[in-house]
Amino acid sequence: MLRHTGQNRTFKHNLRLAILLCLNAGFINAAGFIAFNVLTTNVTGHAALLAVGIASSNFHSVRTVALWLLLFLAGAFSSGLIISKVGREKASAYSLPILIIIVVILSVAMFGHVYDHRPIETEYFAGSLLFAMGMQNALVSMVSGSVVRTTHLTGIVTDLGIDLSALITNRKNMPAYMSNRIILRVTIIVSFLLGGIIGGVMFMSSGFHAFFVPACLSATALFYDYFRIKFLRILRK
Repeated sequence: MLRHTGQNRTFKHNLRLAILLCLNAGFINAAGFIAFNVLTTNVTGHAALLAVGIASSNFHSVRTVALWLLLFLAGAFSSGLIISKVGREKASAYSLPILIIIVVILSVAMFGHVYDHRPIETEYFAGSLLFAMGMQNALVSMVSGSVVRTTHLTGIVTDLGIDLSALITNRKNMPAYMSNRIILRVTIIVSFLLGGIIGGVMFMSSGFHAFFVPACLSATALFYDYFRIKFLRILRK
């Protein structure tokens, strides 16, 4: 899933990555929204809130939203910096960002019970998840060559609409890879929505302990290749 990069990546590698980490992002988005009343996987809505805060001179809101935007940016920057320093062609480059993401999510799972809706706590709990999702979005974009996006659906839904229109208007001359692109984009959308449903149901029933699930999903992405290779070796023996 993370072991193959560049020209060595196939449609199946990106499909597995999309399913697992879109489930992860959808889960965190829904659970984070219920917990903090904040969207924690993208910044589009926050940009609008920032503009409204500036227009209405609500500078406390401006400071909070600006912090969230910067934390998402910092997550993406940190992920990109780590991967670039280690080397994009090395699978180990993607391990450290995922480990950081796991630590952040586990922190929310373990310490979320102290959250009592104070503004300062909302800033940091929600901000930590935005940082983690910024890291995930950059990591997935770099390992997949910008083919997969996991933390938001706007661009994916737009691209799917374009591909479907091309499919209808030019079906006979459609390149073979187009069907894979459509399947991948539908998979991303469905996985994100399914993750959101699971995240919402689990948070309402288990509270902050529900965040152990996305931590486990991130760990699965980290160790998937290792366990898959071990399993194949056992089968060969």
